[in-house]
Amino acid sequence: MTGSRESIVDAARRAARQAHAPYSGIHVGAALVAASGAVYRGNNVENAAYPLGNCAETSAIAVGVQAEGVAFRIAEIAVWATDRDGAVIAASPCGGCRQRIRELASGDSTAIHFPWQAGEIRTVTIAELLPFAFSLPSSQPSR
Repeated sequence: MTGSRESIVDAARRAARQAHAPYSGIHVGAALVAASGAVYRGNNVENAAYPLGNCAETSAIAVGVQAEGVAFRIAEIAVWATDRDGAVIAASPCGGCRQRIRELASGDSTAIHFPWQAGEIRTVTIAELLPFAFSLPSSQPSR
């Protein structure tokens, strides 16, 4: 996969079909193209202890980090979400996933695609989606 918007959104759509969402009924899939050109997919996995579940973006990122280690960077990512009846829902990445994407993005122009109003696919950059991202200082002060 080369990373065309249509192909990456389709990969996210396929990933959403694998979601484990017995509580919310919201099936979310994510597909990302790494800077290396590799494609990684993930889906949400819910748990009765809600905070212990995984977002689709987090799952895809974990697969990418496992495969590539510290060199892993996100060039582009797509998210897809449907309700329990299969209807598409507007869904941009949550705050925690925005931070994860930002920290592993290949740059401020990393594209994020997601379903929005009236079924349109919205594309924004990570800088637009999370304009004031938190970042730790690059070096820790000595005692």
